[in-house]
Amino acid sequence: MNVIQIVALVLFLIMYVLMLVFSEKRPYITSGAAIIFIVLMVINFIVYQDNSFGEALGATAKTAFTDLSSWNVLLMIAGTMGVVALFIESKMPSLMADIIINKVPNVKWAMVGLALFASLISAFIDNVATVLMVAPVAMTVCKKLEINPVPGIIAIAISSNLQGAATLVGDTTSILLGQETGMNFVDFFWLNGRPNLFFIVQAGALTSAFVLLFIFRKYTQPLEQVEKTKVTDYFPSFLLLGIIVCLIIASFFTIPVPWLDSLKNGIICITIFLIGFIRKLIKTKESKKEVTKEAVKSLDFETLILLFGLFIVIGGLGALGIIGKIGDAFNNIAHSLNMSPNATIFVLYTMIVFVSVIISSFVDNIPYVMTMLPVITALLPGLGLAPGDNKAYLLYFGLLIGATLGGNLTPVGASANITGIGMLRKEGYEVKTSTFMKISVPFTLVAVFTGWGLCYLIWGIW
Repeated sequence: MNVIQIVALVLFLIMYVLMLVFSEKRPYITSGAAIIFIVLMVINFIVYQDNSFGEALGATAKTAFTDLSSWNVLLMIAGTMGVVALFIESKMPSLMADIIINKVPNVKWAMVGLALFASLISAFIDNVATVLMVAPVAMTVCKKLEINPVPGIIAIAISSNLQGAATLVGDTTSILLGQETGMNFVDFFWLNGRPNLFFIVQAGALTSAFVLLFIFRKYTQPLEQVEKTKVTDYFPSFLLLGIIVCLIIASFFTIPVPWLDSLKNGIICITIFLIGFIRKLIKTKESKKEVTKEAVKSLDFETLILLFGLFIVIGGLGALGIIGKIGDAFNNIAHSLNMSPNATIFVLYTMIVFVSVIISSFVDNIPYVMTMLPVITALLPGLGLAPGDNKAYLLYFGLLIGATLGGNLTPVGASANITGIGMLRKEGYEVKTSTFMKISVPFTLVAVFTGWGLCYLIWGIW
């Protein structure tokens, strides 16, 4: 590693330590780190790629600010935040909370039920959008019962992350896997005569549900029947439903214009928010200025800034060649193992799963998966495998299981976690890393070990 790579890696580690220790300062920490990474990228382009200062600035700007997948996520989160604010204002979350309170026996089942509901939804739409839709209901339940909402929101966030690998449209990483292997939507359910990722993830969801039941075992407060809230405006609910339907439909189509296709999910969410905002402007008796101010206030800028800073840092790691060195390490290990082919594949599969869990706890899983997919493809010939072989799928699926579930370990490992914590912060609750990990670590480990074992049983042995 050269000097700049070492400095960048040390800075990256310091950034995450500071984020874990000073949770309330995370947006400022990532913003500062992003600025330093931009400087490092400029120096790297000048020193190691022999660019002029102007060329280095241009290359850095292209790396830091033109990643369309990052802008797509930010637009999608911002649009969904705006629609969710209208949704909350309509009192629909309060009505849903009343229905839940009247249907389940105690708080434990209310919290676990909402987490499982979020888990199911996130198999078909983005995890962040799921948190933004379901968390307000949990928040309302907790307010009505005067209990701490932190554990419930954490459970919803990590449950949303769990299902990202279940379907082709569950997460960006699943889409990347489909592109690399040629898998379609149905293949995630059944492939080569075998049950596939959808059922593997559901097994992980089932076992991790028992972890949630244990965590919420003391939440035995009975839920007394309450009078249902009256909702007079159902339009925001239709807007939220429209986001879900449009995102699912959009996943089946490719727009011929590449940049537009990369931003389509974000454009959908922003457009639907603008429809709701314009409607409110027309119908409201308040001043237009006040309505606009409320709309801007509904956007959690701290969360958006935090994510934006993280995207720049992770893009910098890729541009500086640090993420690529992870792939080199797997290549070296594959060539150094003096074992039988089956044993080598098992060891590599296990390493891919658990190294991905660890790395994805701190690094956004999208650039990591983008880097590792071609690495795995390059490993196959040396293992005597072709891309369509069952044991080749084992390695690909191990990557997705590890990278998707790994973000659950820490509060900054996944966008859904950051979003959930941001919602709690707006309500006056600061979430300590230790509080988050008391729930996330056992939940994640149970889900990962279940997925790891079942995936090997289906694709490595059977």
